[in-house]
Amino acid sequence: MRLLLLAFALLASFAAQAQSPVVKIDDPWVRATVAPQKATGAFMQLTSAKPAKVVAASSPVAAVVEIHEMKMDDGVMKMRAVDALPLPAGQAVALKPGSYHVMLMGLKAPIKAGETVPLTLTVEGEDKQRTTVEIKAQAR
Repeated sequence: MRLLLLAFALLASFAAQAQSPVVKIDDPWVRATVAPQKATGAFMQLTSAKPAKVVAASSPVAAVVEIHEMKMDDGVMKMRAVDALPLPAGQAVALKPGSYHVMLMGLKAPIKAGETVPLTLTVEGEDKQRTTVEIKAQAR
């Protein structure tokens, strides 16, 4: 019986170590839109306890959701999708206008100020395990 309990404790320990890191989300918000607008951005601050990366995003309010970065290239501001957003352990990563952000494209309806927009981020840890983080972002 003791051997069985020891084996179970070891398995639980390994399972705990294999879990993806926990990501803390601060100040999530989405830019409100006007009627003909079909895209907007979502912004927040992400902090992971362990090294990780955001590898996907989704939302029921948009047909396509991607992680984008904006940066200056030869004096021109350019925006592009990225395959992954690194989250160094213990360091806050800001998703903000003019920088990294979540791009919501093909909006199914305008997003009005005050509405809550559900978002899901898929986070991958160094062990390749993936978890999802559910976010409720306020439209401003």
